[in-house]
Amino acid sequence: MDGAADARAALIALRAEVGKAVVGNDAAVTGLIIALLCRGHVLLEGVPGVAKTLLVRALAAALDLETTRVQFTPDLMPGDITGSIVYDAHSGEFSFREGPVFTNLLLADEINRTPPKTQSSLLEAMEERQVSSDGKTRPLPDPFIVIATQNPVEYEGTYPLPEAQLDRFLLKLTMPMPSREDEFGILSRHAQGFDPRDLGAAGVAPVAGIAQLDAARRAVAGVTVRPEVLAYIVDVCRATRSMPSVRLGVSPRGATALLAATRAWAWLAGRDYATPDDVKALARPSLRHRLDLRPEAELEGATADGVLDRVLASVPVPR
Repeated sequence: MDGAADARAALIALRAEVGKAVVGNDAAVTGLIIALLCRGHVLLEGVPGVAKTLLVRALAAALDLETTRVQFTPDLMPGDITGSIVYDAHSGEFSFREGPVFTNLLLADEINRTPPKTQSSLLEAMEERQVSSDGKTRPLPDPFIVIATQNPVEYEGTYPLPEAQLDRFLLKLTMPMPSREDEFGILSRHAQGFDPRDLGAAGVAPVAGIAQLDAARRAVAGVTVRPEVLAYIVDVCRATRSMPSVRLGVSPRGATALLAATRAWAWLAGRDYATPDDVKALARPSLRHRLDLRPEAELEGATADGVLDRVLASVPVPR
């Protein structure tokens, strides 16, 4: 139990450590911690320049994990991510050269700027945590999560992610423009010499590692979810399928994702049981990217978050 308590304290301390480099994004940091606890992947959405990349780099530094960044472009090929077979002229043999996917935190930067063929090359890695090439499967490190950043889909030169890949992301986190106070804090740091390329100089140091992460995952697995809370998760997900503005609602995979995220959130809050309020807190980040809205509803201004707000307001909450 002490080990679990120490792990929780270390992971909560991550927020302050990442805050040395990134101002005003506690919700996004918490979401990334939940993803690590659940072995899930994260989609980070925001306009260019809101520190999405810096957030991931700071998190990796504070967790002492390996991170690799891939800038997705229209000409990126699947082998550029997963690796490829290359010929060694000296030995006269072919060998597999690992791609950037062989890491702990893969930052897939602007994933929606590359065509679907390259986007889908991540599917096996995300789901099976392995790469198949030349008839062999190669396991990826543990932990391994993909943190993909994307610009809003209406921006020029973007390819919407296919539904099958969207469903592989545990959470979709949005990073809005900073408030005036936060933006003033950002500029103040830069005026004092802050260099986003040198996190060590900013004071970001490891406060947790793989041992604490493993202990935390074991503790999260022991979080109790009562049958009435499970039924509430089911009812919330089923309600999305009958909303008039929704063409395709949340799948059973989405329900299991909401359950996993709910347990991690409850454990981070210091409890060994989940409540309906935990479900409500994680419903939007867990489900917003799994809703396919009808085109006519989108033209009328409907949003996934708006649909989820109506669902949460209409589904009876267990006592």
